[in-house]
Order: sequence, then structure tokens, then C-alpha cells
Amino acid sequence: MAKKKEKNSAKIPSRAGSPARAQADASAHLMNTYRRPPVVFTHGRGCRLYDAHGKEYLDFLGGIAVNALGYSHPRLVRVIRREAARAIHISNLFHNAYQGPLAAKLAEWTGLDRIFFTNSGAEAIEGALKLARAYPHAKAGGESAKTRILALENSFHGRTFGALSITYNPKYRAPFEPLVPGVEFVRFNDVADLEAKFNSDVCAIVIEPIQGEAGIYSVSDLFWARARALATQHDAALIADEIQCGFGRTGRRFASQKFAAPPDIITMAKPLAGGLPLGAVAANDKFASAFSPGTHGSTFAGGPLICAVGLELLSVFEDEGLVENARVRGAEISEGVKLLMTRFDFIREVRGEGLIIGIDLAIDGAPFVEEAFRSGLLINCTHEQILRLLPPFIVGKREVAEFLQKFERVLARVTKNGKGAKTAPPQANLQSKSQAAAR
Repeated sequence: MAKKKEKNSAKIPSRAGSPARAQADASAHLMNTYRRPPVVFTHGRGCRLYDAHGKEYLDFLGGIAVNALGYSHPRLVRVIRREAARAIHISNLFHNAYQGPLAAKLAEWTGLDRIFFTNSGAEAIEGALKLARAYPHAKAGGESAKTRILALENSFHGRTFGALSITYNPKYRAPFEPLVPGVEFVRFNDVADLEAKFNSDVCAIVIEPIQGEAGIYSVSDLFWARARALATQHDAALIADEIQCGFGRTGRRFASQKFAAPPDIITMAKPLAGGLPLGAVAANDKFASAFSPGTHGSTFAGGPLICAVGLELLSVFEDEGLVENARVRGAEISEGVKLLMTRFDFIREVRGEGLIIGIDLAIDGAPFVEEAFRSGLLINCTHEQILRLLPPFIVGKREVAEFLQKFERVLARVTKNGKGAKTAPPQANLQSKSQAAAR
């Protein structure tokens, strides 16, 4: 497909400067935490994003699982305009018209009882960890020795101190140690290791039903069931981190709903307000009761504008059948990529559910991401050799066909140029070996 250019009336205001000025200012004044290509994006529509020169990109990254309704969805735009003219922020010392109704809707979606709103996924994790520690403290009527937290190897839960403490990869942790004490990591899907490390001192085990940053690996039914049984036995919280894999992305409302037994707490964020910053902690009454006025709070979370957008997003999900669409379109993408495996034998495996998909390569994935970008396709790479796809839930058959066509050309160009010849580092295969042993 030829590169497209779009004229858009919503151009960057002249006072913001040229794209070159924007990049120069960023280079001079932003902290050095991201490696960005030399492109300034200005606007989007549907599943497509446009840069300052009008070049079109098919977005199969979705703002890293955030833009569930793509860009400029008319129903969200209407609500944002309406509420911005009413009240953007009202202190959590008072009720607003949308926070309670959104909490009720999330309780319905999760099957849990109570909600605490946050500004981000990391803050949702922090709230869940505090809740898990507060419960035995409140039950004991004071100090409790029940403070240990279990997490899984290759987990990723966020960048704040608590979330980082239960994130496995040393490259994220090492510069900031010592972290929050009392955390131990369990081998992924290893029931024997889980049983050896779970005792009466554990207040919580935190599990991503599908590990996203690690490369799209699913927790087994057996491991989840045993974690649930041990958490119940030791009166600890089973926390499902669904910040990336939840909220319809797998083709069900929450990924943990495929298991027979529910978690006690679910954390969520990314797509919850369609691109505006909103997260939440959902908990059953047993654990939620550990919070009382003054034990936890947030200045900005759950404001009227953002909760109104969250309510509208859920209405769009239901009205347009987008959870089901995620399941159907995801299956089409996965099957299409599997067909490419016959031509490109360095594709080892395609994993995932719905619209969270990992394409595991036997070679370095970075050149494929770079060539995709040049070709007007947005994807990313995690763990050196796993291409990750997180497209918007509004993706249709036409966008799936376009993706597969573009992706095939990307694979062909990189291999023809010899840029994909670098083999994946040995440690990148540890997860697969661990899973195979667990099975």
C-alpha cells in the first residue's frame, strides 16, 4: 500500500514550534528515559496514526495496550468536550456524578465488590499490595508477621518501588536497590516451587494471567488452581495483574475469568479510559474491608471527566461487541502469522489470546521493528526476540489483512538484507524451557 498523507485541521498550534523544534526541546530538556525514532506524531484516527509530515502508520501497538478504541473515537471525543466544560477535577473529599457508576460497572465486569481508582497501573499495583498487607494487620488488630509477597519469575508490574520490588528482571531493579523487602519469586508455572515457597507468612501472590513484557506467556490452569488453593489455605490474597492482558484484550472481560476460581484482587489500567490516565484496584469485600478512611487515597484519580470517559468506553465495548471482536480478530492475526512460519522458519512460535500476541523469533527482533516503522507499521519487541502485537479493539478484517501483507513484506526485506541474522541470546529461551518443564 502506498504511503498516505492526510490533511488534518487539528494541526499542532504554531506556538508549539516545528517538528524539529519539538525534537530539539525534547533532547535538551527531557530526562533520558526513552529511545525514540526522529518522528513527531501529531494525530490519529481509528487504527491509524499520522506524523508531522502526514505519513500514515497502521498502529498494532495501540499505545502499548492503551488505545482500545484507537484514535479520535467520536463518542469519547464528545464526552471529553462535554465534561471539560463542566468540571475536570473535583477533590475525592466529595462525590462526583461518574465515579460511583463507573465503580458499579467495574464491579459487574470483574465479579468483585469494591473499587479504588488510581492514575496508573503502577499505582494500582501499589494499592493492591497495600491492601494485601493491610488485611492481616487489621485482622490481627495491630502488627502482623504476615508480610511476605510472592511474584513470578519474568514478571513485570511497574516502575514504582513497590511494583518494581515484584518485577523480576534485574535490569529494571538493580539501579534502585534496596527495594521493598519481603518479596520472593516463584518459577513460572512450577507448582512444586510454588508449594515450597508459599507458607503462613505470605500475605499475597501476584500473577499476570498472561505475562506481557516477558513475551506473552500464559499461566497454566494447574498453576493458577494451586495458587488459589494455597492463598485460601493461608488466608492470603491472590492478586491478578490484568493491567496489560485484561479489560477485554483476550476476548473475555478479564483474562483470569478463564480459570474456574476467581482472584481476590484485580489490578487494571491501560485501556480503562481510552488513553486518559486511569487505573483501578478491584477487590472482594473480605480484602476491601481492610481500607478505611485515611488509610489510602489519591489526589487526581477518579475525577469526573476521566470517569465519564471510562463509562462511555465500557458502553462502546458493549454496544459494538468489542470484546468478541478482540477474540475473532486476534484469531485471524495469529492464524495469518502461523501461515508465514512455513516461509520464514525463524518464527518459532505464535502465542497469546485475542489481541495480545507474541511472535517468538529465533533471531534478533529489533531490525523487524525498525523496518516495520519505515513501512508505516507500529509494533514492538520485548525480550530481544519477541515481537509484540497489541492492536486496538476496533481493528477490522481490512486492517488485519493489511497488517499481514505489511508484516510479510517486513519479514522478507529484513531477511533479504541480512539484518535479521543475529541469533537470540541464550537467556531469552529460559522462559520456554521453564514452561516445557512445568508441562
